[in-house]
Amino acid sequence: MVIGCFPLLAQYAIDWHTIYGGGGTSTGGVYTVNGTVGQPDAGPRLSGGSYSVVGGFWSIYAAVQTPGAPRLSITRTATNSIVVSWPSSSAGFALQENSNLSMTNWVGTSETLNDDGTSKFIVVNPPAGNRFYRLFRP
Repeated sequence: MVIGCFPLLAQYAIDWHTIYGGGGTSTGGVYTVNGTVGQPDAGPRLSGGSYSVVGGFWSIYAAVQTPGAPRLSITRTATNSIVVSWPSSSAGFALQENSNLSMTNWVGTSETLNDDGTSKFIVVNPPAGNRFYRLFRP
């Protein structure tokens, strides 16, 4: 029996495209991630007629869960501020922040600490760049 191999010739054109939507929430254990499938191109303002779009990337605000510490949560308000919160009943913990997880220079936050009897929290107006938060027991 003879099996023949025939060359397969094909021609493809791959156009340049960008994904602008999608996303959702993924959870597992104590972690939750909110994100998108894609986001607008980083770059200058795109304008046409009465419409304009400014491209860019999201900043990251993330809670780093410390083993044995209370659950730290981050939520976004309707005005795009960020609320970092944890239970009021958790005594002896201090909130710290860092702009880079590969660095060890965690510092106390400069925002005002609030306590409504249920949660301790800070409100962060949207700054540029990344910010990571953790609860630390000094």
